[in-house]
Amino acid sequence: MAGLSLKHIYKVYPNGTKAVNDFNMEIADKEFIVFVGPSGCGKSTTLRMIAGLEDISAGELMIGENVVNDMEPKDRDIAMVFQNYALYPHMTVFENIAFGLRLRKMPKDEINRRVTEAAEILGITEYLGKKPKEMSGGQRQRVSLGRAIVREPKVMLLDEPLSNLDAKLRTQMRSEIAKLHAKLQTTFIYVTHDQIEAMTMGTRIVVMKNGFVQQIDSPKNLYNYPGNKFVAGFIGTPQMNFFEGTLLKKGDEVEINFEYSEAKITVPYSMMYKAKPSYLDGKSRVYIGLRAESISINPEVVKASKSKIKVRVSHKEELGNQTLVYGDINMQGDGYTESSTRIIINMDAVCDFKAGDIIDAALDITKVHLFDKETEVSILPRIPEYNYLDCEVTNGKIIFLGTELKLPPAIQCESGKYELLIPTDAITMHGSAAAVTVSECEEINGKYVVAFGLGDRRMYAVADEAVKCGKAKIGIDLKKISLLKDGETVVSAMPEIIKLEGKLVKEKVAETVEVNGKEKKKKVIKFFYDIEGFKLPCPDTAATKLITAMGVKRAFTEKLYYECTPYDLSFAEDGIPAGVLNVLDYGKEKFAVCEAGGKTAYVLCEGAVADGAKLVPDVEKLSVIEAAHNIRII
Repeated sequence: MAGLSLKHIYKVYPNGTKAVNDFNMEIADKEFIVFVGPSGCGKSTTLRMIAGLEDISAGELMIGENVVNDMEPKDRDIAMVFQNYALYPHMTVFENIAFGLRLRKMPKDEINRRVTEAAEILGITEYLGKKPKEMSGGQRQRVSLGRAIVREPKVMLLDEPLSNLDAKLRTQMRSEIAKLHAKLQTTFIYVTHDQIEAMTMGTRIVVMKNGFVQQIDSPKNLYNYPGNKFVAGFIGTPQMNFFEGTLLKKGDEVEINFEYSEAKITVPYSMMYKAKPSYLDGKSRVYIGLRAESISINPEVVKASKSKIKVRVSHKEELGNQTLVYGDINMQGDGYTESSTRIIINMDAVCDFKAGDIIDAALDITKVHLFDKETEVSILPRIPEYNYLDCEVTNGKIIFLGTELKLPPAIQCESGKYELLIPTDAITMHGSAAAVTVSECEEINGKYVVAFGLGDRRMYAVADEAVKCGKAKIGIDLKKISLLKDGETVVSAMPEIIKLEGKLVKEKVAETVEVNGKEKKKKVIKFFYDIEGFKLPCPDTAATKLITAMGVKRAFTEKLYYECTPYDLSFAEDGIPAGVLNVLDYGKEKFAVCEAGGKTAYVLCEGAVADGAKLVPDVEKLSVIEAAHNIRII
């Protein structure tokens, strides 16, 4: 049994088409992972790269402890079940299942044992003597599964195995595959375009679109906390309602206005703490998302609700245990055409509303989703990126929520009122900046989102370990904060990533080697990162990755981007030529601002730095990106 590690996986075809872009994921042993998305999103291509049926253009794939990029499919200890059953029609079920084991010259007794066990697990023992043409679609799919599980693989790959079955059989086979996973206790990776299959089978789901991973999470979290409009609309039946609108802050409330209609509701401002204040100006356009079950037309619920809108009913679909009511929040809308005012409401019972009725609908405001109109990314992310606060700067101090901090010399701005952006990762749950009360700590995808109260505000921090609720003192990394005035940035956070340009080069270098007990000079090929004329030794493993990903010719001719942090650069007697522009003093830390090759680089330093300095990156911490296709290779 084994887990998988996919790091910066790309698939780029010769014409430049990127089928898979920067796929990163850690899959634990025994997980049931589902790749889901529309046709052409890259899910099957990713699966085929794991199987070894497609070459990996860039990135590292590990199965267990082994890097398998260049390993043959037969040596990866995986088994794959295809969309078409791919059974040999002239062989019996037993012979089909045993075929792969016989190719591996397994002893006859072992073959009989494995085939018999697989047949019992799949419930096809009575069909072992039959030919595939004598069996139904579901039975043939079981045979296909049997041929895979007798291999006793580390990883089972399933590429849309149920798409050729009818609806009833698909439901039955979903349960069979889930039961099989529980019995075998091995890692399953399953590809489908059917979101119902994904939601009912996966422990975690990877949602993909146009070759990019949109979100990786559990079925429940994908449904309740979609990261963008695509995920919100793809997951869930019927599809989430999307309206266009604006948000306007009015004191302790935010008014949500629905465009192209007279509908509007108010929500507490506390619901919007994660949203950037610029969204609350009544002008910025957003998508307002509400699932059909988050809207009620039950008279008792409507009567008690403070968040109601008018709906003109157009038609309904009675599905037995539920009824879908279609309508429009624009009284001139038809309710049939998919638009930004059409609405679908899910009722638990049959209703007597008819076409043309104008009714009140109550909205569950705790289930409202909001997405940026342009990027379609959630403006209320589950893991917030920033805390947005009002503040005042006076006499070299910054004051916010009853907290007063002395600004370091690196932060210079006039006295006045500003908008303060504090990244959630700039806050540490130990320090001396302010006393807070921790109210909640939630683990989300390996990170801990800590909610705490400061003054009358709820704020957030992201930590690497769990934090206890109760009293605490926070620290704030001031080099990460930003100050805005009238929408313009006055003080920027110090960049966390430094980007330089260069190429990979190779040279013959004389080395002393030992031959038959004697030392001799010999010329060997060595690789270097060339950055502005300075040659930084490139490890052979890194050079191999670059050559494999880019090809021999392009690896030494194409431009590369080199990325590192200010902590991974240092000054030396020989290095990348740099001009020192300034030194930023943040109190405990100082950073030299340098110009190197037309790029600005920030370098941790002790104090003043002489002009004409030379920079050297830590080669072990250098990220390397192919510039032409923006592919991260190392």
